Amino acid sequence: MGKTTYMLRDIPNEERPRERMMKYGAGVLSQAELLAILLRTGTHQESAIHMAQRMIGEIGGIRGFMDLSLEELTKMRGIGPAKAVQIKAGIELGQRLTVSRQPEAPIIRSPRDAADIVMEQLRYLQKEHFVCLFLNTKNHIIAQETLSIGSLNASIVHPREVFRAAIKCCSASIVCAHNHPSGDPTPSSEDILITNRLCEAGEIVGIDVLDHIVIGDGEFVSLKEQGLM
Repeated sequence: MGKTTYMLRDIPNEERPRERMMKYGAGVLSQAELLAILLRTGTHQESAIHMAQRMIGEIGGIRGFMDLSLEELTKMRGIGPAKAVQIKAGIELGQRLTVSRQPEAPIIRSPRDAADIVMEQLRYLQKEHFVCLFLNTKNHIIAQETLSIGSLNASIVHPREVFRAAIKCCSASIVCAHNHPSGDPTPSSEDILITNRLCEAGEIVGIDVLDHIVIGDGEFVSLKEQGLM
């Protein structure tokens, strides 16, 4: 009596690899199921999952794919150039992910570090832009957001918007920055007032305001260094 081969269409939807991955995540799938998703389709004789199981068996395990060339893959039953390319692309992506390192987020150690991040973004703008750098507990920048765009000489910033954004990205502390379109970074009385309001609000919600940087044309002033906060 011949062996019955079930096609993918014969498998209930909830048991198909793609549907299982969407519902439960990639971690629950077997190697054959993951390969079947790369293959996408099987043949008239066998489903993608059966093809994947057979291929893994023929090469002695999933690591065997690393040593196969495109030509060798296309010699396997049911594998044409398109499927071979899909498999090799998936393997290559996995290898690159293994050796790659996540780029380290910029770290703020001084007012100069913060100014360097935003200087070229802000120095030529003709309206005041109020920007926040959101930091984690190690002072790495985890997010940056422009929270206000003011008139030519004034920027209205409310602590509510600042700390709503900080809480949203789980920030431990923030560095504020804004530009003076005149090119002169000397803090105004309004800059000092806004900074003090932000510091007071930060104490209440438990998020430190480390500094407020005023950006001019190629130069900056730190309110922290000036003793203005």
